[in-house]
Amino acid sequence: MPEEYNRRVTDHLSSLLLAPTRNNAKTLREEHVPGKIHVTGNTVIDACLRNLPIAQKKSTILQEQDLEKDSYALATIHRAENVDDPKVLSNFIEIFERSPLPVILPLHPRTVKNCKKFGLWNHIVHGTNIGVIEPVGYWDFLVLMANCGFIMTDSGGIQEEATAPNIRKKCFVLRKSTERQEAVDAGFAELVGTDRKKVHRRVWDWIENDWSVPNRKSPFGDGTAAEKTVEILQTSGYC
Repeated sequence: MPEEYNRRVTDHLSSLLLAPTRNNAKTLREEHVPGKIHVTGNTVIDACLRNLPIAQKKSTILQEQDLEKDSYALATIHRAENVDDPKVLSNFIEIFERSPLPVILPLHPRTVKNCKKFGLWNHIVHGTNIGVIEPVGYWDFLVLMANCGFIMTDSGGIQEEATAPNIRKKCFVLRKSTERQEAVDAGFAELVGTDRKKVHRRVWDWIENDWSVPNRKSPFGDGTAAEKTVEILQTSGYC
């Protein structure tokens, strides 16, 4: 992915590297980066802990969509390798239609365009189990995550946010690979691919047998990544 090329170039130019996880630090060491490596945690967890209480006071998304806690699944799809492929996009619509919980789907503009291009638009907007809504802001999305029964997504960031101590949701990853292996290892995320039968079977199995997330801490930190970063910058003489 382009982001990975950019990451490697930047890391090899840097004298100080702040890795979110131990796995990330291991990757940097194996790449023999010249800079000094510190593990700080991921600031996305800081953001969730700080902003969800604010979001719960300000957001009206649950009332607007007439949603109750654990009564719906939250889904997002936007990655080019998924939504640019008519077969995969069609599979996703079938997955959402057959979900054990009704699906709330904030739809990315790229996905909207391709649904119309591939003749899938009427299917997705008239599906009896899919609630298509406009893309939402950060606070609304935090509230949707915190109150959903589970998540289905091809987003990387959501895999991290789902592990936050005040969110803690099962996240079914609609991709063939993920850069957030820590979330998978910790049991929060599960890589289920894009085949509709396999995804459907796994989601239903989880609903019928588990309906839970592991009793583990977030692998992306405890919400103090920003504080650790500032401390490292100060003790390293960068500020």
